[in-house]
Amino acid sequence: MEHKEANLLNESLGLDSNNNFYGRFVLVEDTVDTSAAFVLHHILNRTFSSHPSSSVIFLALSNTFSHYDRILRKIGCNLAAQRDNNRFFFIDLLMLQFPDEGKSKHNGFAAVFEKIETLIKALPQDNMKCVTIMIDDISFLQLAANGSSDHVLDFLHYCYTLTSEYGCAFVALDHRDIYLNEDKPDIILEMEHLADVLVKAEPLATGLAKDVHGQLMVFIKQHGISPVKIHNFHFKIKENSIECFYPGTKI
Repeated sequence: MEHKEANLLNESLGLDSNNNFYGRFVLVEDTVDTSAAFVLHHILNRTFSSHPSSSVIFLALSNTFSHYDRILRKIGCNLAAQRDNNRFFFIDLLMLQFPDEGKSKHNGFAAVFEKIETLIKALPQDNMKCVTIMIDDISFLQLAANGSSDHVLDFLHYCYTLTSEYGCAFVALDHRDIYLNEDKPDIILEMEHLADVLVKAEPLATGLAKDVHGQLMVFIKQHGISPVKIHNFHFKIKENSIECFYPGTKI
């Protein structure tokens, strides 16, 4: 069931009936205090409900399948059924760990990417452009690669190329305040540069509030220039939905 409270989020992300969400890279950034995992949950739910041929390849580094299945059921989406219907492909990378220094980490990422591309190519030709590739935590990729930013960036670049090669959507979540020694690490800088849509979840500047859990800022890239902010709204996460509203409009 599509909740009217989420229409603002749908419009800002391009999740509309014309499917112009596909072919783009959406980078979601959050903080320790304000999680944006709900944006991934919302995109998953909306993707399956908006097009009968849509499918999702989900790279899980943060949580198990049962975790996502439980959350998505609350908002009206049965991931187990979508998996059984070959519309949801869950790649469990929770135990992903590449070799120590001196051995090739590239082969590990190459195997993951090969699996993604194999899944896409196995789909009917008309369905290839209705695929969303989703990564639930970029930061864990770097942990799995023993801190190797270069290999992570190469892998993310390969995933990004699929948006143009097959017309897929690419959605990734990263935590921008976990990098203690750098203001803007290379991974964040490069991903922000590549992103067509940048979503930032932040706590309220005024501090904690009972009826507002945080604010979302959505930036859209326009023809290679600096991103232009087009939406800035507050959100509240409910048991079965997300409520989004402009500041000062909630009664």
